[in-house]
Amino acid sequence: MPSTPKPPLQRLPLRLKTIAADQDIVSEGDTPAECCLLVGGFACRYNVTAEGKRQIQSFHMSGDIPDLQTLHLEVMDHNLGTLIPCKLAFIQHDDLRALMRNHPRLGDLFWRDTLIDAAVFRQWVVNVGRRQAPARMAHLLCELLVRLRAVELVEDHAFTLPVTQGDLADAMGLSNVHVNRVSQELRAKGLIALHGKTLKVLDWEGLKRTGEFDPTYLHLAKKEAL
Repeated sequence: MPSTPKPPLQRLPLRLKTIAADQDIVSEGDTPAECCLLVGGFACRYNVTAEGKRQIQSFHMSGDIPDLQTLHLEVMDHNLGTLIPCKLAFIQHDDLRALMRNHPRLGDLFWRDTLIDAAVFRQWVVNVGRRQAPARMAHLLCELLVRLRAVELVEDHAFTLPVTQGDLADAMGLSNVHVNRVSQELRAKGLIALHGKTLKVLDWEGLKRTGEFDPTYLHLAKKEAL
């Protein structure tokens, strides 16, 4: 009996690599010739100011291709780095371009993915720029829960929080002390519980209200958006 052909993306030549935590996958100023598919782990986009302060602009998890823009933008204008050890599959730009020429619907999906990235960026700008610290953290935790649930990494509203307090601070524009204080406040209100690296949302509706969270910007199917 003939075997089922692999989907076109899986037939591409892939260069697999495991990268340790807190390492750059690609750095600002690089001119990469390949994109990376995050097979496992957790990564982030970030820039660093002249004073050495890091601003995280997005988190990325299994299934994401966080540097698709390098197909059209020659020079990296930010860094893409690991937060925990990550397994990556690197795909040459030429192979991706050939794939999109031969399978236009896949090209449409990649374009949609970059549009959703832009939608996430808009929400992060609002979150960092206009929400108070408790709402800022609540919104970020809601986003993580929904996105991790979509890749089946959530069980009973609980998930491994694969980031440090410092990472959260850099994502929300807060100090480590402020992040700790806000986390305690959310726990005191019965919205979340944190045991080691496991975060459980105890009051989903309450956390959404606190963070003014509406998952529409993630453009997931209704069953994935809680």
